[in-house]
Amino acid sequence: MGYTIDELSVGQSDSFTKTISESDVYLFAGVTGDFNPAHIDEEQAKSSKFQTRIAHGMLSAGFISSVMGMKLPGPGTIYISQTLTFCAPVHIGDTITATVEVLSIDYERNRVFLKTFCRNQDGRIVVTGEAVTSPRNI
Repeated sequence: MGYTIDELSVGQSDSFTKTISESDVYLFAGVTGDFNPAHIDEEQAKSSKFQTRIAHGMLSAGFISSVMGMKLPGPGTIYISQTLTFCAPVHIGDTITATVEVLSIDYERNRVFLKTFCRNQDGRIVVTGEAVTSPRNI
């Protein structure tokens, strides 16, 4: 089970790392219905500002959800809100590390405020934001 609010502390963090494969991009497109050529059509993507296909921004952002749902605060957590800024493209073959860090805790409302971000294998931030969760109660 995940952490209860009393088991969390400001500054606590955890992360999840995954290398983006071509099949990840196609599966994400199939699940979401987002078949934007920037993600699935190499020929059209060559004429984009990135000059190649890029992964869906929400695919990387989904890794943040993985950290919150499985690690910090973990199983039983309810995801309440999230802000996101997409800072750099993610390419097929990039290794993305999503990290969440506890910024503050509202014990009365059972709310945890988290800094969220994803970095690529070069340490470059590709996604940043903040989230609010409600960790498991018992």
